Amino acid sequence: MEKILRIFGKEYGNINQAALLLGCFTLFSQILALFRDRSIAHFIGPSSSLDAYYAAFRVPDLIFICIASLASVTVLIPFMAAKMPARSHDGSGVGGDGGKATSEAQKYLNDIFTVFFSLMIFVSLAAFFLMPYLAPLIAPGFAPLFQEKLILLSRIMLLSPILMGLSNLFGTVTQLFHKFFIYSLSPIFYNLGIIAGVLFFYPIFGIYGLAIGVVLGALMHLGIQFYASRSCGFTLKFSPSVNFKDIKQAAAASFPRTLGLAFNNIALISIIALASFLKSGSISIFNFSFNLQSVPLNIIGISYAVAAFPTLAKSFSGGRKDEFKKHLKSTARAIVFWSLPVIFLFIVLRAQIVRVILGSGSFSWDDTRLVAAGLAIFSVSILAQGMIALLSRSYYATGNTKRPLLVNFSCSVLIIILSYVFIYFFKNALLFRYFMESLLKVNDIAGTEVLMLPLAYSIGTILNFILHWIFIKRDFMPDESFITKTFFQSLGASFFLGLVSYLSLNAFSPVFGTTTFWGVFLQGFISGILGIMAAIVVLYLLKSEELNDLIKTLKTKFWRAEVIAPSQEEL
Repeated sequence: MEKILRIFGKEYGNINQAALLLGCFTLFSQILALFRDRSIAHFIGPSSSLDAYYAAFRVPDLIFICIASLASVTVLIPFMAAKMPARSHDGSGVGGDGGKATSEAQKYLNDIFTVFFSLMIFVSLAAFFLMPYLAPLIAPGFAPLFQEKLILLSRIMLLSPILMGLSNLFGTVTQLFHKFFIYSLSPIFYNLGIIAGVLFFYPIFGIYGLAIGVVLGALMHLGIQFYASRSCGFTLKFSPSVNFKDIKQAAAASFPRTLGLAFNNIALISIIALASFLKSGSISIFNFSFNLQSVPLNIIGISYAVAAFPTLAKSFSGGRKDEFKKHLKSTARAIVFWSLPVIFLFIVLRAQIVRVILGSGSFSWDDTRLVAAGLAIFSVSILAQGMIALLSRSYYATGNTKRPLLVNFSCSVLIIILSYVFIYFFKNALLFRYFMESLLKVNDIAGTEVLMLPLAYSIGTILNFILHWIFIKRDFMPDESFITKTFFQSLGASFFLGLVSYLSLNAFSPVFGTTTFWGVFLQGFISGILGIMAAIVVLYLLKSEELNDLIKTLKTKFWRAEVIAPSQEEL
């Protein structure tokens, strides 16, 4: 096993290698997440009970983000590394002063554990008793019966931020000792726990079985990190005397980033609150479409942003500004190169994607059409979300946390405002409603007002990206081209991808039919492949640099690159 793990501990050659390998690991986790959502859609389907389940995540999520991210991997690793000898976290081990340095790192981790665990228990207990007062704020539109379900579901899930937070602490050790492969397995085990909740606990405990599955997944997430950290010689213990100076340094370093994450979560809480007044199942529709668009976002945008961050930070801290700008531009172009084709592909094939992944059991054809429409709206902002992940990390790499914090706050407020404005216009301006329903082909089904929530989120996110882009241009590259050439090359290729896919759908519809799983799958799969082939031809004719870089990367042994796993800061 150790020989197998060493394969995943090699140094990465370039950002493309690291991002491609990280994307592969993320893909495995996302496939399980899709199977998780398919199981939920099949056995439960959009309903008031499922709405309560998704709404129950909001308080535990907010607690996890606000407290666990203060002791996240990204923050703790530099502090831990500074307290350890240079070779000890490479696995070689040292004696003498190395033992003292390792003990200092153990003491530091124990201090963090003592403060973090005490604070998490206190906040979770407070939330447990305050849930009857918090539930009406999270889902004010719920009937009393589902308010009670929301309260009990949230109380069960309050175990999750405690377990996941502890897992993040252990994850600091596993990353520090280059146990990247084990670290990357944690989200897979988390999803397996939720799937077990759907398949085994739901038939026994009803909707509460899903909450038990979430806790089981968090426990498995913790278990694998605990095992890995013990093999590195680290154990967490309560510290009788805490060095609060170190604690304050860690908290101060992570506070702006924590606020940024919290703002986005508060915007989602406001969206859920508004959706609770809409048709039963609206929260479920929103979450299903949000989860589907997160798959390409995590594989592309987040993978590249995470892979680029260490290089950006190292270049800037070393005073190599030109190198910093070079890596920033190349990573941004890679995100654009991948994201635009995905946007066109998801918009054209949205119904086939949703029907193949979610369309079974309790998930009806009307549910498919609503989730497909929501997916199309969310997909428009996939590029923006990926670029925000990169551009905000670019500022973090320079030590400027104020800029992305202010931008994220402003756009989170805008998302909340737009959600209410769009719902109001959709209900009262018939022309606007008719236009949106006709555009998304949902004008003959009920509950279409929920589509205004993805619209508000996407517009707010796109504005967030535009502001980040303007400030990055002004602060780092005032007179340089950023992504213009790649954008128009990828846009042209994406247009042909969408056109060929659309024409192929119409051509294959009478051949395969649309009433069976395999008919829908083959229709969408073949149409998508033909569209992708058309896009590759266009990019080749345009002599795309990104296409050439991709071909070169695929020729390397990218699977031996170091896995740079992102910190997991949301349940």
